[in-house]
Formats: sequence, structure tokens, C-alpha cells
Amino acid sequence: MKKIFIVAGGYSKEREISLETAKSVYSELISNKKYNVRIFEPDGNFVKNLRKFKPDVVLNLLHGRYGEDGYIQSILEIEKIKYTHSGVLSSSLAIDKELSKKIYIKNKILTPSYFKYSFKNIQNKKKSEIYLKKKIGFPLVIKPLNEGSSVNVFICDRKNFFKNLNRLKDYEEVLIEKFIPGREIQVAILSEKILGAIELKPRRKFYDYQAKYNPNSKTEHIIPVDITKEQYKKVTNIALKAHKLLKCRGVSRSDFRFFNNKFYLLETNTQPGMTSLSLVPEIAKFNNITFENLIKKILKDASINK
Repeated sequence: MKKIFIVAGGYSKEREISLETAKSVYSELISNKKYNVRIFEPDGNFVKNLRKFKPDVVLNLLHGRYGEDGYIQSILEIEKIKYTHSGVLSSSLAIDKELSKKIYIKNKILTPSYFKYSFKNIQNKKKSEIYLKKKIGFPLVIKPLNEGSSVNVFICDRKNFFKNLNRLKDYEEVLIEKFIPGREIQVAILSEKILGAIELKPRRKFYDYQAKYNPNSKTEHIIPVDITKEQYKKVTNIALKAHKLLKCRGVSRSDFRFFNNKFYLLETNTQPGMTSLSLVPEIAKFNNITFENLIKKILKDASINK
């Protein structure tokens, strides 16, 4: 039996989503008697449990900081154990919204204009507002530099900007980004191949944390996406390009806004969710890939480093 060590939970604001993902994957794997599967937390006994269980592969289902930023990947590298999803460098680049944007821009991938805002070097409010108006313009988006699942992301106008900004003081630095209206399209890449795309129509302002994980949010999922073949080819190729530029492994999901016939890449996620409401399993299912086979493909791409 192949021994699978699932690591889930963790310390990020996405802990509960990580545990939901782990439950979904665990249930699928134990139905196949070829696998010996355990779920572990990345706590003080993590390395001890890892060495005791001696897995063939670690299935990394953590989300957010310490899980998809290169931290847990570094530990697994030291232990010389195969693990799923992206490696240390790729994970740290993708989760850092400023660094990944610099890579996009350098490689001519369209992304919303932005700047990094530091609470340590803050000027007075009036000067900041004038600068924002000239640099970005309202409405704009405020988000942490290194969180996932749209945690603490705010769309702001001039009236509520500083109120929302103050909510993120604990981060010390945040990303302020031009708000791009239009359609929300997300593209999944698996094993350096295009898996597919899906469009989201949330009833909320955008596809935020509640829209993603609250079953009552009633976000509409549209697949196949109603765009031309040329547009589909363009957006999926941009996602594949980003996947390769960031040196992602296994599965990734890139999030876009489609406005005025242009695709704006917002970010690339190296550890997309695998819950019943998650998009990658839905895209895979549409393309005749069962949840079990999706997990198998992710496991197949496991490596010690990349």
C-alpha cells in the first residue's frame, strides 16, 4: 500500500478550508484500498510524525502562510521526502503578490497597476489620498501581500479607503491595486497542461472568501466559459505561461478579470482548494477527470524539489 501523509490545518486564516480540503481528499483516497492515508497537523510533532510514518509522499493540503509560501516545503526538502504541489521558490514567489506581479510585468503579462503601501512609512492621509488618486485611482483594491482565498481583501472608494486600510495594519505592508471591473474567469493548469477555465458570477461585489466557501452565497459557476475560441486560447495560454514562469508543479489556478477584451491576471495560486465548492475539481470533472484521478495526477507530480 502506498503511504500518503496528508498535512492540513495549520496556522493561517485559511485553516478551516485546509481541513475541509483534507477531509474531501482523505475520503476519496481511503475508498481505494491501495492507499494507507493519515492526516497530520504541522504542529510541534510534525517532523516526529513524518519520520515515524515514513510516507511515500506528502500530500500538502495547507493553505496560506506557512503552507504555500515555501515554509513547510523547506522542512520537507530537509527531510528528503516527496511532496505535492510547488516547491520552495515557486511557492514563495507565487504567494507574494508584489514579486509575482513584477514577474508578470517583466514577461508582458497584463496585470492591474499597483503599489506597495507600508504602514511604517505612512505619510499624512491627505497626501496619501492625492497620491492614490494619481497613481491608481478609485475604486481600488487593498489586499495583504501574502494571503490566499481573498482573505482581508477590500474594494474601496474614496470614502471608505482609510477605514478599510486601517483594518490591515497588522500586516505592516499591503498591496494597493487598481480595481478592474468585468468578468471573473479562472484557469486551472495541471502537470504543465491546460486543464480548463471557469467563469464566476458572485452575488457579492467580487469572488471573496464568503463567495468561495459559503454554500449560501449562490455564486454562479459557468462552464464552459462563453468566450470565443481565440479568447479561450489566449487566457489559458497566459495561465500556462504564468505557471511556467513561476516554476509551479502539479496544479495551479490563475485568476483573471476580463474587461474591454483584455485579460488581467490578478494572481496565481499554487495550492488551490479541493473542497466540494472548489473550482479545480469542477473544471476537472467537466473535462472527464474524476476527483480520484485528479488526486492521482497531483500525487504523480510529487517531487523532492523544483
